[in-house]
Amino acid sequence: MSLKPAVRISRRIAEIGREAWEACATAPEHRGNPFVSYDFLDVLEESGCVAERTGWGPQHLSVEDEAGGVGAVMPLYLKSHSQGEYIFDHAWADAYERAGGQYYPKLLSAAPFTPATGPRLLVRPDVDADEGRRLLLGGGLTLCERMGVSSLHVNFPTRTEWEWMGDQGLAQRQGQQYHWANKGYATFDDFLADLSSGRRKTIRRERRDAQAGLEIVCLTGADLTEDAWDAFFAFYMDTGSRKWGRPYLNRLFFSLLGERMADRVLLVMARRNGRWIAGALNLIGGDALYGRNWGCIEDVPFLHFELCYYQAIEWAIGRGLARVEAGAQGQHKIARGYLPSPVFSAHYIADPALRGPVEDFVERERQAVDGEMEWLAEEYSPFRHGGGG
Repeated sequence: MSLKPAVRISRRIAEIGREAWEACATAPEHRGNPFVSYDFLDVLEESGCVAERTGWGPQHLSVEDEAGGVGAVMPLYLKSHSQGEYIFDHAWADAYERAGGQYYPKLLSAAPFTPATGPRLLVRPDVDADEGRRLLLGGGLTLCERMGVSSLHVNFPTRTEWEWMGDQGLAQRQGQQYHWANKGYATFDDFLADLSSGRRKTIRRERRDAQAGLEIVCLTGADLTEDAWDAFFAFYMDTGSRKWGRPYLNRLFFSLLGERMADRVLLVMARRNGRWIAGALNLIGGDALYGRNWGCIEDVPFLHFELCYYQAIEWAIGRGLARVEAGAQGQHKIARGYLPSPVFSAHYIADPALRGPVEDFVERERQAVDGEMEWLAEEYSPFRHGGGG
């Protein structure tokens, strides 16, 4: 199916519609990614977390096919800041503005507040992928020019998209996260057997200490009650208030998430004597579990590791998921079996005076990140044979 050479801009994802968006978001190579689903993006908008007033003005792109149906879509936002992105360009903004330029607003294609890899150029399976990507990226670059904004950024695309955008001339940036890979384990003990004896003992001790006197439960589907969400929101707000900034998500978001995506949500919660004291929010993908947020109102040694890392591994093994992505940053994850894994972003800078230095920086940064990932995996891997068994 061929596409019309015109790109439409929508200020709400609802203007595109669930059926049309999902037809593009469920292509085989990224089926099951929760963060580009219509429901996730719509819940962010319906709750007011994503809106112009919060610095996330939707500018979603869509391209129609010859029959008038939507053949390709791209989540896109007009940003007035760089908060909630997890690909850090604050230094670029500071340098440009010190030189007299205006970095904000800018355009960003991403899943808001979510440092998880996923498709950004979503093309319906019966449409030529290169044609759809070309029209979407071209539409984004044209919008960048017409709005007079400084730049277009695509955060956490797939490697295939990242390589393709590099071929189109965008600057290619690489970072790293820490992911756990399922090597066909049948049980958590099978995973432990892959580790050095020292790490096995440490993890067993951490789990024993974390679980002492607590009840730990995994909630999904109909078990996600408003009581559980009330408790988790208190944890979330406590964590956000202590981490240099403001929490991005409001209470309504969590209710809507439970209402619209209950079967794709996993809450790992801990309670003492019937009272919730800590929790971790995960979203369930087609082949991965994605750790997102954590919080607590009681300080328990190793409970963060138990709820965010060990319970996630155990749950993923039980469901046959290929990996756990535990979010941004944290070299301490390596000792828990989460090894360095590359993540990507692509950038178009309109002003050549800034474009050149950015391109030089990301090229040097890529080389440094590659070297650091290799060194971390070799030096600190907890696996007996290195690199994940």
